[in-house]
Amino acid sequence: MAGKLVLVIGGARSGKSSFAEKFVLNYGSKCAYIATAEILDEEMAERVKQHRLRRDGNRWVNFEAPYNAHNAIVAAGEAADCILFDCLTLYLSNLMYGKDAPDNFEEKCLYVKNEIDKLLLAARKTNKTVVFVSNDVGGGIVPDNLMAREYRDVAGWLNQQVGFEADFVYYVIAGQAVDIKKLAFKFENNPSLGE
Repeated sequence: MAGKLVLVIGGARSGKSSFAEKFVLNYGSKCAYIATAEILDEEMAERVKQHRLRRDGNRWVNFEAPYNAHNAIVAAGEAADCILFDCLTLYLSNLMYGKDAPDNFEEKCLYVKNEIDKLLLAARKTNKTVVFVSNDVGGGIVPDNLMAREYRDVAGWLNQQVGFEADFVYYVIAGQAVDIKKLAFKFENNPSLGE
């Protein structure tokens, strides 16, 4: 399965990261793990520790990329034959609220879109299978504050952007993965739809 882009999406504790890790190990002998989280508190440090414990050191090469992750994709493509990017929604938080984030919402949206375009282009250029993990954050109630609503909206657009480019999109719920791109309705002219 060389040269494929895969999106693995699901809710919190759905089993998406575990599925993505197994998927990558199934298709690669040397696997790259690109972590996007910044460790800012003890709770996040514990989460990162648990993720690291799941990965055998002999088969994994680790990269940390809270910013400019397209560069990490390039490096991972040179070091491994399959790449796991975990996760897009943490990366989105860094892009929207990090040191280089624009203040204006419309500018943030354009900035995020351009950064994700760079990520997808770098992934395609590796000619390796690249698996992106993302959270489905739009399935709950409408958030009660502006910042959370903006984040939810941009996360939804990001997931559409990556899902449109991906060769496979797996939705994970209760530890079970379904290939939703395979089941998706397709227009004859295949327009890019978004809202």
